[in-house]
Amino acid sequence: MHRVLAINPGSTSTKFAVYFNTECIFTKTIRHPLEQLLRYKNIIDQFAFRKGLIIEALMEENIEVDSIKYIIGRGGLTYPLESGVYRVNNLMLKHLRDGVMGQHASNLGPMLADYIALQIPNAQAFIADPVVTDELQDVARFAGHPKFERRSIFHALNQKATARFHAKEVNQNYKDLRLIIAHLGGGISVGAHKNGRVIDVNNALDGEGAFSPERAGTLPVGQIIEMCFAGEYSKEQIKRMVLGEGGFVAYLGTNDALEVEKRAKDGDENAVVVQEALFYQMTKMIGEMAVVLEGKVDGILLTGGLAYNKELEKYVRQKAGFIAKVFVYPGEDELEALAMNALRVANGEVEAKEYKN
Repeated sequence: MHRVLAINPGSTSTKFAVYFNTECIFTKTIRHPLEQLLRYKNIIDQFAFRKGLIIEALMEENIEVDSIKYIIGRGGLTYPLESGVYRVNNLMLKHLRDGVMGQHASNLGPMLADYIALQIPNAQAFIADPVVTDELQDVARFAGHPKFERRSIFHALNQKATARFHAKEVNQNYKDLRLIIAHLGGGISVGAHKNGRVIDVNNALDGEGAFSPERAGTLPVGQIIEMCFAGEYSKEQIKRMVLGEGGFVAYLGTNDALEVEKRAKDGDENAVVVQEALFYQMTKMIGEMAVVLEGKVDGILLTGGLAYNKELEKYVRQKAGFIAKVFVYPGEDELEALAMNALRVANGEVEAKEYKN
């Protein structure tokens, strides 16, 4: 019988939940207004603030904190590592504080888990399948010039959790399957899963693949170069075009996919064509990953918030159904995915790995 605390710090929220084995007995989402976060110069400076909110909420709910022996946080931007569950160690914490791969709210996940674990006798802190999970095959790393390299930064936690769930649904072992999994949310990542490893996937963070509700995806390189040296935009402005102010935001003025779906249904021609363009680009990526898997695909899995859109599902079935059967697992639950990974360690299904440079 195990109790798990799962922590998922986002850019404008802190989500956490307590599980008793597989049952969620408490969950909470705390939203952080922008003016509240602007008090802090860096993301890491928010640590004490967010830590206090979690502890206060657990105390208010009368959660027996000392009974929680497994604390797992969303993994941050460390150096690339293989998929799996990792113990939080001092090297990991140092790399997150130093921002070796950049600063992101998820960097706080391991730090919060470690702090809380240190307050509880015999508790342990972990992360699982962070966004920097890297299992690319060597040929997939080439970008076209030796000064550049393709990076694996994607929705590893949800993609891996969906893959394992699907494997159980079809009475198969994940490591025996060849899957194409499309995470469809604020960002879009499409991965080729072969025998338990993601051998190719787009960098969903900073500009590769289909555009999404708030990201621009792959942009024409020549036009980007011209824009960078035209003197009209700063580096930060161009970055925002790629991440945060691209996709639906740029075309339609919103990152709300439900709003775009409604506008399209109501006959807004601009919304119709932009939404279809997203469907088109994402489905084309599924075709690319089918080539990576040599056409031997056991299933195409759609997950994330956009997977609720029936028009998207219909589009993928029409355009890519010839590749493999399409399965839809809409939404995502990163807290549950984290908790289930911690339970895999607690139950002896997997061994926790050590983070190394």
